[in-house]
Amino acid sequence: MRNYHRYSLALVLCCCFMTPHLSAQVSPDSYVPCQEMPTLIEHFNADYRAVVRFYNTSFYGARGGGGNIEGCAPIERQRLDDICHEYLKKLDAVDFNGLPQECKVDYILLKRDLDGKLYQSARDAAIYEKIKIWFPFSDSIYATEKLRRRGHQLDAQQLAKNWDGYTNQLKALRERLKGDTSMDMASIYEAGLVVGDLKRAINNINEFYTGYDPLFTWWMPKVYKDFDEALSGYAETFKSKNSRFAAPDKSGITGHPAGREEILRELKYEMIPYTPEELIDIANKEFAWCDKEMLKASHEMGFGDNWKAALEKVKNTYVPAGQQPEMILGLYNESIAFLKKHDLVTIPPLAEETWGMTMMSPERQLQAPFFLGGEQIMISYPTNTMDEDDRLMSMRGNNPHLSRATVHHELIAGHNLQAFMNGRYRTYRDFGSGFWTEGWSLYWELLLWDQGFPQTPEDKIGMLFWHMHRCARIIFSLNYHLGKWTPQQCIDFLVDRVGHERANAAGEVRRSFEGHYGDLYQLAYLTGGRQFYALKHEMVDGGKMTYKEYHDTILKLNAMPIEMIRAIMEHQPLTKDFTTKWRFYDNMQLPAN
Repeated sequence: MRNYHRYSLALVLCCCFMTPHLSAQVSPDSYVPCQEMPTLIEHFNADYRAVVRFYNTSFYGARGGGGNIEGCAPIERQRLDDICHEYLKKLDAVDFNGLPQECKVDYILLKRDLDGKLYQSARDAAIYEKIKIWFPFSDSIYATEKLRRRGHQLDAQQLAKNWDGYTNQLKALRERLKGDTSMDMASIYEAGLVVGDLKRAINNINEFYTGYDPLFTWWMPKVYKDFDEALSGYAETFKSKNSRFAAPDKSGITGHPAGREEILRELKYEMIPYTPEELIDIANKEFAWCDKEMLKASHEMGFGDNWKAALEKVKNTYVPAGQQPEMILGLYNESIAFLKKHDLVTIPPLAEETWGMTMMSPERQLQAPFFLGGEQIMISYPTNTMDEDDRLMSMRGNNPHLSRATVHHELIAGHNLQAFMNGRYRTYRDFGSGFWTEGWSLYWELLLWDQGFPQTPEDKIGMLFWHMHRCARIIFSLNYHLGKWTPQQCIDFLVDRVGHERANAAGEVRRSFEGHYGDLYQLAYLTGGRQFYALKHEMVDGGKMTYKEYHDTILKLNAMPIEMIRAIMEHQPLTKDFTTKWRFYDNMQLPAN
């Protein structure tokens, strides 16, 4: 019932947000969702989640464990494939040409996602086929877990015999595994997931029956403990195989370059019609603009062409220990006041009321040396457990002028406002990615620069530092995935070209290649931001919408590729076999100031 209520509310709200100015400039049909596609999307999401919930070992357990990730069991993968094929058939039965514009977009994106899930499933299945010889007992475990879900009474004596046998089998498998040299990093990673999946499965079985079934309680406790410990040891043996793939340089950072063909496939999926080489070239051109602006600010500060000296002075404006949270609050208040003064976006009072702060752990700061955010802003700042040099680098890297571009990125009008609005409008729609999520927050950095948010040359250097950082992310991440740069070269580039503290640069690169982020995640910030910026030029600078109408509309349309937002706003002709073609960078005009 809750989903229907949420959808009805979304319909009412989407009809209410249109203004006379907007409806006069853009076809009202562009903002009228149909019933057919939202219902189909909601039903697919519910069906897909039902299969994951039933087959995924992380969802069940006596203590109410939960999760929403897809597991490793072949039967689960097959059932999810079945669901995708079922909904592709349902899409085929939809009269695409009879749909209103928003629902044509939903059709295109649902089909894209279904095809994408099937592609990824086939890749995962191929990896599993390569490693299943190391898990001869997995089908038996999954079959027992399926019986448990339905409450069947198990033959505890036979199960104890089986699991004791698997424990002994693991001893032999571990010895064979130590001498095996055939596994690549993807196979090792998948094997680790399988072991984790099996451990959750036997834990679910043990917790379900122990203490409730007398025979199970008699036969199984020690057998379960031995089997679980053997699986843990097996996982460590797989993990040790990564030593064969030592870091290619002194950075100690390992990863797996995706290769050009995979990057091209992912760019097409994200509706980015540029090659990796074109994106690197574009990033270098933006870098050149940043260089000019950085020199202007450096001259204003009295450092001439020595912008690194100017940046050094900015870094040393860090606040005393213990005062960082209050400094962040002050920057937030400044950004909120600026947004309201210029009437740039609707800020619901509850969104202002319900954000907060947390402090980031020293361990997490190794991969995230700067702010993170969403419902709360996570502050990266030194603790008493850090070495003195690391403390200083953290304080310098999170000084007020550099933070000026990141507080509104993480809170309002960035990620916090995104999440707030996503939970209230078009809630059936979630076709987002880093290009939408990070691109939106980065766009506000670009827009607030244009609007004069940086008040001093120090502020400009702080914002330019982050703009350069986002250019650098495109350059170093793509060069790495194209096999041209090592992690150490990426670190050196961030230090030499952007002016990063070395520890922060290492954390950034480690996060990029060891943090299980997508291959395109680092380039999504500025690329997505420039998409929003280019669309702003068409809609706002072109006189079709005000800033507030443009921004409110994006937030209320919910997450999707920015090219599809453009198709809705401009009411562009669409076909069911639509392919990306918006060359948003080609006529980009960078600010002249």
